Amino acid sequence: MATIKEIALQAKVSSTTVSRVLNHDQSLSVAPETRQRILDIAARLGYKSTRRRREVYASGSGESPRIGIVVCQSQEEELNDPYFYSIRQGIESECFERGAFITKFIQLSSIRSNQPVGDVDGLIVIGRINFAGLQQCMGALNNVVYINHTDNEELRDSVVVDFEKATGRALNHLKSLGYTRIGYIGGREKEHFRISDQETSAIEIEDKRLTAFLEMAGSDNAKHIYIGEYSMQQGYELMKKALLEKNVPEAFFIASDSMAIGALRALRESGLKVPEDVAIVSFNGIEASEFANPPLTTVKVHTEEMGRTGVKLLLDRLKGRELPLKVTVPSELIIRESCGFSKRS
Repeated sequence: MATIKEIALQAKVSSTTVSRVLNHDQSLSVAPETRQRILDIAARLGYKSTRRRREVYASGSGESPRIGIVVCQSQEEELNDPYFYSIRQGIESECFERGAFITKFIQLSSIRSNQPVGDVDGLIVIGRINFAGLQQCMGALNNVVYINHTDNEELRDSVVVDFEKATGRALNHLKSLGYTRIGYIGGREKEHFRISDQETSAIEIEDKRLTAFLEMAGSDNAKHIYIGEYSMQQGYELMKKALLEKNVPEAFFIASDSMAIGALRALRESGLKVPEDVAIVSFNGIEASEFANPPLTTVKVHTEEMGRTGVKLLLDRLKGRELPLKVTVPSELIIRESCGFSKRS
């Protein structure tokens, strides 16, 4: 059986780093590619955790399931918005604890046509990737679980968030504090697909957060909508744009924490205080939201649990379940200083 020292030698890192990665120590600061390299080597060498033993599945083979992860985000996009990276961390943690090996990590941009996936027992797809295009590139696909997207829920498992309900929770909170002129800053939701052997593309699709805002915020606030890409830079630029308009909203719902952090900087540069001049409620609940200035009130999405749930669904499928399941992971509103709760309560 492979040892931590052998993995460390091949990964060119210390044994301590390997041990902490394999035990999913969240306090460890390590580059995503280094973490993945360690996990890949551990899987290839057949490393067994001393804490967890391989489960015996319905097939009776006693072999650990082999799982592939497909993501539509580039590494740069994951760094700009940690939402999807946190989902992947949840998948890795659950796989490690259950003795399942992640044998493939595939970014959509690297897929080439007719790339078979016969060496995996199932796939977990993170994000909105067109299934027909995925199948065209990778051949026959069985046992596929989607996370943060539903693709034919009558056939495939999925783990999702009720974005409309979550947005409603944020807007109702702002309204309860007396805010009526509310703006929206958000990104573009896209479904990714392959258009050739060498090229990927995406089409813009409905963002349920924006849909909920349009339904709940009132027609007068429809003119206070600013759309770009999901990144800190775009949050900064869109808030700058919003501040050029007359009758700047007294509060904003911002559709990601990363965008909200960028927006906070734009407000500070303009001499406006949060929440005294402009209140903010954001979305995602990433760790950085707690340490923003001021700390962000945010709708927390339990992204790591989404990843863990996806693994559980896939392993359950491999044990013989045929009925497809759609799991909606609840969100929660975390109230901090940026919404002006203490001032208006």
